[in-house]
Amino acid sequence: MSVLVCFHAHPDDEVFGTGGVMRLAADAGHRVVLVTATDGAVGEYPDGILADGETLAERRHIELDRSAAVLGVARVVRLHYADSGMAGTPENGNPEAFCNADVDTAAQRLADILREEHADVVTIYDPHGGYGHPDHIQVHVVGKRAAEIAETPNVYETTTDRDHMRRLMEANPQWSEETTPPEVELFGLPETEITTVVDVSSVIAAKRAAMEAHETQVGDFGPFLAMPIEQLTTAFGLEWFRKLRGTGGVGLKETSLPL
Repeated sequence: MSVLVCFHAHPDDEVFGTGGVMRLAADAGHRVVLVTATDGAVGEYPDGILADGETLAERRHIELDRSAAVLGVARVVRLHYADSGMAGTPENGNPEAFCNADVDTAAQRLADILREEHADVVTIYDPHGGYGHPDHIQVHVVGKRAAEIAETPNVYETTTDRDHMRRLMEANPQWSEETTPPEVELFGLPETEITTVVDVSSVIAAKRAAMEAHETQVGDFGPFLAMPIEQLTTAFGLEWFRKLRGTGGVGLKETSLPL
Protein backbone atom coordinates (compact mmCIF):
# COMPACT_ATOMS: atom_id res chain seq x y z
CA MET A 1 0.00 0.00 0.00
CA SER A 2 1.27 3.45 -0.94
CA VAL A 3 0.25 6.76 0.60
CA LEU A 4 -0.94 9.75 -1.45
CA VAL A 5 -1.17 13.15 0.26
CA CYS A 6 -2.97 15.91 -1.64
CA PHE A 7 -2.39 19.46 -0.38
CA HIS A 8 -5.05 22.02 -1.31
CA ALA A 9 -5.91 25.57 -0.36
CA HIS A 10 -9.67 25.51 0.26
CA PRO A 11 -12.55 23.11 0.82
CA ASP A 12 -13.78 22.16 -2.71
CA ASP A 13 -10.40 22.55 -4.46
CA GLU A 14 -9.90 18.79 -4.21
CA VAL A 15 -12.69 18.08 -6.67
CA PHE A 16 -11.19 19.52 -9.83
CA GLY A 17 -7.46 18.97 -9.48
CA THR A 18 -7.07 15.60 -7.79
CA GLY A 19 -10.56 14.21 -7.18
CA GLY A 20 -10.16 11.52 -9.80
CA VAL A 21 -6.67 10.38 -8.80
CA MET A 22 -7.74 10.21 -5.16
CA ARG A 23 -10.69 7.97 -6.00
CA LEU A 24 -8.53 5.79 -8.28
CA ALA A 25 -5.84 5.48 -5.60
CA ALA A 26 -8.38 4.53 -2.95
CA ASP A 27 -9.99 1.98 -5.27
CA ALA A 28 -6.56 0.44 -5.83
CA GLY A 29 -6.11 -0.03 -2.07
CA HIS A 30 -3.83 2.92 -1.35
CA ARG A 31 -4.18 5.33 1.57
CA VAL A 32 -5.33 8.83 0.60
CA VAL A 33 -4.83 11.85 2.86
CA LEU A 34 -6.27 15.29 2.08
CA VAL A 35 -4.75 18.40 3.68
CA THR A 36 -6.48 21.77 3.35
CA ALA A 37 -4.75 25.00 4.30
CA THR A 38 -7.70 27.34 4.91
CA ASP A 39 -11.23 27.38 6.24
CA GLY A 40 -12.64 28.70 2.96
CA ALA A 41 -14.57 31.40 4.80
CA VAL A 42 -14.16 34.05 2.09
CA GLY A 43 -16.38 33.79 -0.94
CA GLU A 44 -19.89 34.09 -2.27
CA TYR A 45 -22.63 31.61 -1.49
CA PRO A 46 -26.37 31.40 -2.20
CA ASP A 47 -28.72 33.36 0.01
CA GLY A 48 -30.54 31.27 2.57
CA ILE A 49 -28.31 28.21 2.30
CA LEU A 50 -26.80 28.55 5.78
CA ALA A 51 -28.77 27.53 8.86
CA ASP A 52 -29.48 30.14 11.52
CA GLY A 53 -26.23 30.91 13.32
CA GLU A 54 -24.16 28.76 10.97
CA THR A 55 -21.03 30.28 9.45
CA LEU A 56 -19.74 29.62 5.96
CA ALA A 57 -16.59 28.04 7.42
CA GLU A 58 -18.70 25.62 9.48
CA ARG A 59 -20.76 24.60 6.45
CA ARG A 60 -17.72 24.16 4.24
CA HIS A 61 -16.19 21.96 6.95
CA ILE A 62 -19.19 19.63 6.63
CA GLU A 63 -19.14 19.76 2.85
CA LEU A 64 -15.45 18.85 2.74
CA ASP A 65 -16.01 15.76 4.86
CA ARG A 66 -18.82 14.65 2.55
CA SER A 67 -16.73 15.21 -0.56
CA ALA A 68 -13.72 13.44 0.95
CA ALA A 69 -15.84 10.39 1.77
CA VAL A 70 -17.05 10.22 -1.83
CA LEU A 71 -13.47 10.41 -3.09
CA GLY A 72 -12.19 7.65 -0.81
CA VAL A 73 -10.10 9.86 1.49
CA ALA A 74 -8.98 8.04 4.63
CA ARG A 75 -7.95 11.15 6.58
CA VAL A 76 -8.70 14.88 6.28
CA VAL A 77 -6.33 17.33 7.96
CA ARG A 78 -7.17 21.03 8.29
CA LEU A 79 -4.39 23.53 8.97
CA HIS A 80 -6.97 26.21 9.91
CA TYR A 81 -5.37 29.24 8.27
CA ALA A 82 -7.67 32.10 7.31
CA ASP A 83 -8.82 32.30 3.69
CA SER A 84 -6.79 34.97 1.87
CA GLY A 85 -9.46 35.78 -0.71
CA MET A 86 -8.82 36.51 -4.37
CA ALA A 87 -5.80 38.58 -5.39
CA GLY A 88 -6.28 42.27 -4.71
CA THR A 89 -9.06 41.89 -2.12
CA PRO A 90 -8.90 43.33 1.42
CA GLU A 91 -8.58 39.84 2.92
CA ASN A 92 -5.05 39.66 1.46
CA GLY A 93 -3.96 41.99 4.26
CA ASN A 94 -5.16 39.76 7.09
CA PRO A 95 -2.03 38.74 9.04
CA GLU A 96 -3.73 35.39 9.80
CA ALA A 97 -4.36 34.68 6.12
CA PHE A 98 -2.53 31.75 4.61
CA CYS A 99 -0.84 33.92 2.00
CA ASN A 100 0.92 35.74 4.86
CA ALA A 101 1.91 32.65 6.83
CA ASP A 102 5.58 32.08 7.60
CA VAL A 103 6.65 29.58 4.96
CA ASP A 104 8.98 27.50 7.12
CA THR A 105 6.46 27.28 9.95
CA ALA A 106 3.65 26.19 7.66
CA ALA A 107 5.95 23.84 5.78
CA GLN A 108 7.02 22.14 8.99
CA ARG A 109 3.39 21.50 9.90
CA LEU A 110 2.81 19.83 6.54
CA ALA A 111 6.15 17.98 6.71
CA ASP A 112 5.11 16.48 10.04
CA ILE A 113 2.03 15.03 8.33
CA LEU A 114 4.06 13.72 5.39
CA ARG A 115 6.46 11.98 7.77
CA GLU A 116 3.70 10.62 10.00
CA GLU A 117 1.94 9.15 6.98
CA HIS A 118 5.16 7.97 5.30
CA ALA A 119 3.87 9.66 2.16
CA ASP A 120 5.03 8.22 -1.15
CA VAL A 121 3.52 11.03 -3.24
CA VAL A 122 2.43 14.57 -2.41
CA THR A 123 0.55 16.85 -4.80
CA ILE A 124 0.77 20.65 -4.65
CA TYR A 125 -0.12 23.38 -7.16
CA ASP A 126 1.99 24.75 -9.99
CA PRO A 127 3.91 28.00 -9.26
CA HIS A 128 1.03 30.15 -10.55
CA GLY A 129 -1.42 28.34 -8.30
CA GLY A 130 -3.48 27.25 -11.28
CA TYR A 131 -4.98 30.69 -11.84
CA GLY A 132 -3.13 33.10 -9.57
CA HIS A 133 -5.07 32.77 -6.30
CA PRO A 134 -2.79 33.85 -3.39
CA ASP A 135 -3.62 30.78 -1.32
CA HIS A 136 -2.91 28.46 -4.25
CA ILE A 137 0.46 30.09 -4.86
CA GLN A 138 1.26 29.69 -1.16
CA VAL A 139 0.33 25.99 -1.36
CA HIS A 140 3.01 25.62 -4.02
CA VAL A 141 5.65 27.42 -1.95
CA VAL A 142 4.79 25.73 1.35
CA GLY A 143 4.22 22.32 -0.20
CA LYS A 144 7.51 22.35 -2.06
CA ARG A 145 9.39 23.28 1.11
CA ALA A 146 7.53 20.67 3.18
CA ALA A 147 8.43 17.92 0.71
CA GLU A 148 12.08 18.95 1.00
CA ILE A 149 11.95 18.82 4.81
CA ALA A 150 10.15 15.48 4.87
CA GLU A 151 12.19 14.07 1.98
CA THR A 152 9.00 12.91 0.27
CA PRO A 153 10.20 10.97 -2.78
CA ASN A 154 7.58 12.05 -5.33
CA VAL A 155 6.25 15.60 -5.69
CA TYR A 156 3.71 16.53 -8.37
CA GLU A 157 2.21 19.90 -9.27
CA THR A 158 -1.52 19.79 -9.93
CA THR A 159 -2.31 21.96 -12.93
CA THR A 160 -4.57 22.45 -15.95
CA ASP A 161 -3.69 21.77 -19.57
CA ARG A 162 -3.98 25.25 -21.05
CA ASP A 163 -4.06 23.92 -24.60
CA HIS A 164 -6.82 21.47 -23.74
CA MET A 165 -8.88 24.35 -22.33
CA ARG A 166 -8.29 26.34 -25.50
CA ARG A 167 -9.48 23.46 -27.68
CA LEU A 168 -12.62 23.01 -25.57
CA MET A 169 -13.47 26.70 -25.89
CA GLU A 170 -12.86 26.73 -29.63
CA ALA A 171 -15.25 23.82 -29.99
CA ASN A 172 -17.93 25.47 -27.83
CA PRO A 173 -20.54 27.32 -29.92
CA GLN A 174 -21.45 29.60 -27.00
CA TRP A 175 -18.24 31.60 -27.54
CA SER A 176 -18.89 34.17 -30.24
CA GLU A 177 -17.86 37.65 -31.21
CA GLU A 178 -20.36 38.96 -28.64
CA THR A 179 -19.20 36.65 -25.83
CA THR A 180 -15.70 36.97 -24.43
CA PRO A 181 -14.24 33.61 -23.34
CA PRO A 182 -12.03 33.34 -20.26
CA GLU A 183 -8.40 34.38 -20.69
CA VAL A 184 -6.89 30.93 -21.03
CA GLU A 185 -3.31 32.16 -20.77
CA LEU A 186 -3.95 32.84 -17.07
CA PHE A 187 -4.71 29.19 -16.35
CA GLY A 188 -2.48 26.18 -15.79
CA LEU A 189 0.49 25.28 -17.94
CA PRO A 190 1.07 24.67 -21.64
CA GLU A 191 0.83 21.08 -22.78
CA THR A 192 4.57 20.88 -23.40
CA GLU A 193 5.31 21.36 -19.67
CA ILE A 194 2.91 18.68 -18.43
CA THR A 195 4.56 15.37 -17.59
CA THR A 196 1.63 13.33 -16.33
CA VAL A 197 -1.89 12.92 -17.68
CA VAL A 198 -4.22 10.63 -15.75
CA ASP A 199 -7.43 9.34 -17.32
CA VAL A 200 -10.05 9.53 -14.55
CA SER A 201 -13.10 9.06 -16.76
CA SER A 202 -13.91 5.77 -15.02
CA VAL A 203 -14.59 7.67 -11.77
CA ILE A 204 -16.30 10.73 -13.25
CA ALA A 205 -19.47 9.89 -11.30
CA ALA A 206 -17.51 10.26 -8.06
CA LYS A 207 -16.18 13.64 -9.20
CA ARG A 208 -19.73 14.79 -9.91
CA ALA A 209 -20.92 13.52 -6.52
CA ALA A 210 -18.04 15.39 -4.85
CA MET A 211 -19.15 18.58 -6.61
CA GLU A 212 -22.69 18.02 -5.37
CA ALA A 213 -21.38 17.74 -1.80
CA HIS A 214 -20.22 21.38 -1.94
CA GLU A 215 -23.66 22.99 -1.87
CA THR A 216 -22.35 26.45 -0.96
CA GLN A 217 -20.17 26.44 -4.07
CA VAL A 218 -23.04 26.19 -6.52
CA GLY A 219 -21.69 29.24 -8.32
CA ASP A 220 -18.54 27.27 -9.17
CA PHE A 221 -20.05 23.85 -9.75
CA GLY A 222 -23.61 24.56 -10.88
CA PRO A 223 -22.95 24.76 -14.64
CA PHE A 224 -21.04 21.49 -14.56
CA LEU A 225 -23.68 19.60 -12.60
CA ALA A 226 -26.14 20.30 -15.40
CA MET A 227 -23.85 18.79 -18.04
CA PRO A 228 -24.63 15.39 -19.57
CA ILE A 229 -22.10 12.83 -18.36
CA GLU A 230 -20.44 12.75 -21.78
CA GLN A 231 -19.70 16.50 -21.66
CA LEU A 232 -18.56 16.29 -18.04
CA THR A 233 -16.16 13.53 -18.99
CA THR A 234 -14.79 15.56 -21.90
CA ALA A 235 -14.19 18.52 -19.59
CA PHE A 236 -12.98 16.72 -16.44
CA GLY A 237 -12.10 13.17 -17.45
CA LEU A 238 -8.37 13.94 -17.38
CA GLU A 239 -6.22 15.31 -14.57
CA TRP A 240 -2.88 16.93 -15.27
CA PHE A 241 0.36 17.17 -13.31
CA ARG A 242 3.92 18.33 -13.70
CA LYS A 243 6.49 16.16 -11.96
CA LEU A 244 8.62 18.25 -9.63
CA ARG A 245 10.53 15.35 -8.15
CA GLY A 246 10.29 11.61 -8.52
CA THR A 247 11.36 8.47 -10.32
CA GLY A 248 11.41 8.22 -14.10
CA GLY A 249 13.19 9.98 -16.91
CA VAL A 250 13.06 13.67 -17.71
CA GLY A 251 10.29 14.45 -20.13
CA LEU A 252 8.60 11.10 -19.54
CA LYS A 253 4.88 11.24 -20.29
CA GLU A 254 3.22 9.30 -17.49
CA THR A 255 -0.36 8.09 -17.28
CA SER A 256 -0.49 7.59 -13.50
CA LEU A 257 1.11 8.75 -10.29
CA PRO A 258 3.78 6.46 -8.81
CA LEU A 259 1.59 4.57 -6.35
